This record gives sequence, C-alpha cells and structure tokens, in this order.
Amino acid sequence: MPMRIYKPSFMMKASLVLVLFQLSCIHAWSQPKRKTPNVIYIYADDMGYGELGCYGQQKIRTPYLDRMAREGMRFTDHYTSTPVCAPARCMLMTGKHGGHTYIHGNYEMGGFADSLEGGQMPLPEGSFTIAKLMQQAGYATGAIGKWGMGMVNTTGFPLKQGFDYFYGFLDQKQAHNYYPTHLWENDHWDTLRNPSIYVHKSVDSAKATDADFDYFKGKDYAPAKMTEKALAFIERNARKPFFLYLPYTIPHVSLQAPDEWVKRYIGQFNEQPYYGQAGYAACKYPLSTYAAMISYLDAQVGIIMEKIKQLGLDDNTLVFFSSDNGAAFNGGVDRFFFNSTGGLRGQKMDLFEGGIREPLIARWPGTIPAGTTSGLVSAQFDMVATLAELTGQKVGHTDGISFLPELKDHTKAQKKHEYLYFEYPENGGQLAIRIGNWKGVKLDVRHHPEKPWLLFNLESDRNETTDLAAQHPELISQFQAIVKKEHQQAHIREWEFVDPKFNTKDQ
Repeated sequence: MPMRIYKPSFMMKASLVLVLFQLSCIHAWSQPKRKTPNVIYIYADDMGYGELGCYGQQKIRTPYLDRMAREGMRFTDHYTSTPVCAPARCMLMTGKHGGHTYIHGNYEMGGFADSLEGGQMPLPEGSFTIAKLMQQAGYATGAIGKWGMGMVNTTGFPLKQGFDYFYGFLDQKQAHNYYPTHLWENDHWDTLRNPSIYVHKSVDSAKATDADFDYFKGKDYAPAKMTEKALAFIERNARKPFFLYLPYTIPHVSLQAPDEWVKRYIGQFNEQPYYGQAGYAACKYPLSTYAAMISYLDAQVGIIMEKIKQLGLDDNTLVFFSSDNGAAFNGGVDRFFFNSTGGLRGQKMDLFEGGIREPLIARWPGTIPAGTTSGLVSAQFDMVATLAELTGQKVGHTDGISFLPELKDHTKAQKKHEYLYFEYPENGGQLAIRIGNWKGVKLDVRHHPEKPWLLFNLESDRNETTDLAAQHPELISQFQAIVKKEHQQAHIREWEFVDPKFNTKDQ
C-alpha cells in the first residue's frame, strides 16, 4: 500500500506562520531595548600624565582608576586643548581649539575674599556647549565641581549654558581652598562648616607649630561634598539618560586633604614642611598630602563606579576620566619627586608635552573592549563631536573629530586629525602644532615673534630633547601656514599675541 504524504492546508500554513510571527514578536518585546548610554566625564585638575598607576606612577596608589583602565581603553596620545584651567574647560565644553576659542586664558575678576568673589571671563550668550548638545538629545545634565567660566549673574552661569543642575566652585580662585565657607548649588550658597581661611597666608618657618598648619583645615572637604551631590544626581536620573560633568579640583594646590588620608603616606617619603613661601596653603607633610589627594580622587571614582553598578546602569554608562592640563609647579608640589609628567618635557603653562598631554581612560562594558590601549592622536575639543555621534546628532561648529569608532572597536578605521593646533597667550605667548609624529613649538611669540620654531619627532623623542627644525624647513613653512589658517583675532587685547594690532612691547 503506498505511503500517504500529509500536506497541510493553506489555512494551517497561514496559522503556523502567524504563530511563529507572534513568538518572534514576544521574543523581541522581551529583550531590553538598549537606550543611548549615560555619560559621565570626570575631570581632574592639574594632574600630570604620569600620576596614575596605569600611566607608570610608582609612588601614589590609584587602584580604582587602574581598574577602570583594565576594564576599558587607555589613550596614550590624548591632549588637553591648552595648558591652564579656564580655557581648557571652555574648549572642552565648546569643541573649539586654541585658535577659535572665546576664552584663551585665566582672565580673573574680583578677589579671593568671599565678598570679592567675581569669577573668570564668562562664556558669552549663545555659546553652544556639550551640555546643550546633550539636552537636545533628551539628557538630564549636571555639572559638579569647578566651573571657572562665569558667575551667577553672568552669561557664563552653568544653568545658562545647558546644565540643569550645578554644584561646586563657580570661581576657580575660591577653589584654591579645599575647606571653603561655601559652595554654590545652582544660584545660591550651600554654607559649609568651615571657618574663613585666607589660603595664601604664609607661616614663619622658625616658629611654626601644628596649630599654624591646622589653620588650613576645616570640617567639610569640598571634594567629599561633590561626590555626595554626584551620587544624588545619578540616583535622581537613574531612569532616564543623563550627562554628568564632574570636574573635581584635585590635585590642584592648595595641598589639603583629610588627615586620615594623609596618614596613609606619612613615613614613606623623606619630606620637609612647606611654609607657604611660594603661595597657597602651608602644609606639614607636602609629599604625603599630594599623594593622599590623588588617592582620594581615585577613591571618589571608585565610589561613583560602585553607585552605577548598584543601580544596574553599569553596561549602559560611558565613563571618561581625564585632566585639564599638566602637573603644577608651585604651592609645595614636587612634580620631579613623583615623576608627574612621566618624563615629558614641561609642565602646566607649557605647550611642551608635559603641559598638554593628558591621561584619558574610557570605560563602557560590553561596548569598549576591555584592557585596550589606543595611540590615536586626539584632543579634548573632540568630545563635542564624539558625543554628537553617540547621540545621533550632527554638529557643524566644532574643530573636533569624533573618536567614537575608536572607542567601540579600535581595529576599525577611525578618521584622524590632519594636525592638532594649540595656541596659548600666557607665559610669553606660545604656539604648538602636531602633524603625525612631528611636533612644532614656538615660544615667546608675544615679544619675540621672530624666534624660530622648535621641531621634535615624538616617535623617537617623546620628551622633546632634540630640535630638528634646521633639517626640515618644509615643516616649518607648513606650521606657519597652519597658524595663518587657524588663528582668529582674540576679543580682548591681553589675549592677542599672534597678529596684534598694537605694540605688545608697550604692555
């Protein structure tokens, strides 16, 4: 008897297709939709390239940032936009390099006393900032730490520049004291339990007592308050995308840290008291205190990361860590003892590598490959373009290039800068340009524009010891053409040094 072959009817086929379709829909609906990630940008203050364990530091312990590097990507050739506080922050916020930025230097207003708090040159009305970019993408935005780009009653106030919430120092002069009488929460004072301290008071070295050093201590440590407010901001916004800009003031002088942190290092270094002779607070244990400050900052990063994990946000949060400029040189800091620049030439206020090359660590579990190192030549003014691509937006007013492809898979093609341009009006007026592995530096431009360019091959001479300018006149000509192309006239006389319309020698 022949075998009968069963053939399902048309209706049965249709029913089967419908069931399979419904099952696929249920499966799709059951999968969590991956939303645009939260972004946290942690910014140290005056941290040198070599001050973290993952960048070669031997004397200061930074376990949490070292772990962040192991779990994410560490950049070796990342740059701040300029070597001092306020303009570096402006360029990070606006995506402009030193030739196009509105704020070029630390233009101070007011004084150190609470009654004279005046801040720095404010960002102008109409500036396009990272915060505004993220607001456009539906993010809650917060800035907690040191601002330095305008007080409450100016156009530069953070809440006028795209931030929904601000807490910290508006005036960076106030940030010289880690135990201030107040911090700003949005547009009002948050009064702290600290006495009024004149932080630049010196101590008589012949008569100094513990009480003289204790004058510079208080009860509420500003970075601890910043962490407290950062945790609260994250909790408030855990159910929606958020952007948190977290510019801590560590390790910028003054040398001040909680006693329990300083004690962790006392006895490990051969150190002498700092009496305040070069400005900023006197400190009995300057080396131990500096190390303690960096370890304290490292611990705050650990606290932030733990909060993200507790809230179930770890895989959907992109965290960056960097610094505004190179290591400091005053206020009792000994950058040579700690090899703070990792051997690089220069320091804060220099356009040599020690003043502008910065650590950059990026962590985003499941997206950024863990334990990777990137040699991509990048700069902080790239952040606007990077976060624009991350949030699916286009920006036409930035000097930066998105390095999101590098973050996601550094084996793929990443668009690269033809060159990086640096311009800094202070410390004599300086220019620097990096083209591939070539780096040009021009010093004292304000008073001696005829001075020749210095030229270094960073591939073979990362510490900029050997000037090769005489051997490559074609590069010097290229540098001159780039300056002519990229420089825009500054809006105040004090900042214009490249193409002045006045006699700078009369200043």
